[in-house]
Amino acid sequence: MHGLINRSIQFFIRDTYGGDAWRRIAERAGVTPPGFEAMMTYDDSITHAVFDAAMDALSKPRGDLMEDLGTYLVSHPNQSAVRRLLRFGGETFDEFLHSLEELHHRTRIAIPDLDIPRLQLIDNKHGRFLLRSHWRYPGFGHVVMGVLRGMADDYGALVFLEYAGSHEQYDEIVINIAEARFAEGRSFHLAGGPE
Repeated sequence: MHGLINRSIQFFIRDTYGGDAWRRIAERAGVTPPGFEAMMTYDDSITHAVFDAAMDALSKPRGDLMEDLGTYLVSHPNQSAVRRLLRFGGETFDEFLHSLEELHHRTRIAIPDLDIPRLQLIDNKHGRFLLRSHWRYPGFGHVVMGVLRGMADDYGALVFLEYAGSHEQYDEIVINIAEARFAEGRSFHLAGGPE
């Protein structure tokens, strides 16, 4: 697993549950020193060990923990680069959804060795979508669902999401946009500047 992904998990646990929680989880998972380097690659078993240790230490199911990680990636100030990358997808949540199939390619331009899920959007019209997350890690669609939840809030859209399960080749998420402009979204300027 790419170090950026592991480091994101580390920061999520540290920023959400505190430094002591991260140190305990890292120790249980056998992460030494207790942290990840962003540009290194780690054996996948280490990432799974961190999630297993976090589930045990925090008494949270894996799916809930992964969804919280996804929300963290787009809402926490320490992760503003992820939010910016995603907001380039469009001015509305609907446009953002339609840009998701390009996300894998855009990410690979910025970081060629970073492997993220390939996303496939099926537009069922009238604000109803099915999103398939194709990746070698079953269940990682929960992270995608957390990202979607955070981005819906970012755009001010009222969106209902349902994790429809993990299949052999992909995870599925059902998306229903109830109201595109439900609330004021967070400020975003394409050219940068204060937000």
